[in-house]
Amino acid sequence: MKKQVLTSGEAAKICGVNFRTILRWVEKGILKAHKLPGRGDTRIQIEDLVDFLNQNNMPIPDELVPKNKVLIVDDDPSMTATIQRIVKREGFETLIANNGFEAGTALTTFQPHIVTLDLKMPGVDGFQVIKHMRETLKVKTQILVISAASKQDLQKAVTCGANQAIAKPFDNEELLSIIKSLSDIDSF
Repeated sequence: MKKQVLTSGEAAKICGVNFRTILRWVEKGILKAHKLPGRGDTRIQIEDLVDFLNQNNMPIPDELVPKNKVLIVDDDPSMTATIQRIVKREGFETLIANNGFEAGTALTTFQPHIVTLDLKMPGVDGFQVIKHMRETLKVKTQILVISAASKQDLQKAVTCGANQAIAKPFDNEELLSIIKSLSDIDSF
């Protein structure tokens, strides 16, 4: 079973601070925690620490990033429904963003490990989303481009920072195989 709670010392190591700093943050109500009965040791839920790190623009270590979340970004509802059905069947948690702007918001709130991304969307296109993820947010989220764009554009997406790219229409088994392999990768 995966660990769900951290000691103040473990949280301090993740944040790169002294454990006393963690205790001060808890006392001030900045970081949510609870005390164990008896000795009164402080324990912090991993989700609470991740929220704290996000709120304070601190990096989230790879080991705290859930590996079962997939953000599906496409402006075609039938495509998002198809991708969602395929990955949900394998136990992945999903969220759909219908455009690049929604994807930007979902990246911080949903915190996916994998993003499936169409290149051709109105407004903010897939290339802009990749650039935002890699250069501005500097997230290590895995990016799988799924697009009907040309082979050159698919290759350009990988060059810009996507981990992989496949053409539409895609084979369901191929998609699932790629998603599973990306869920095992910790960084790009």
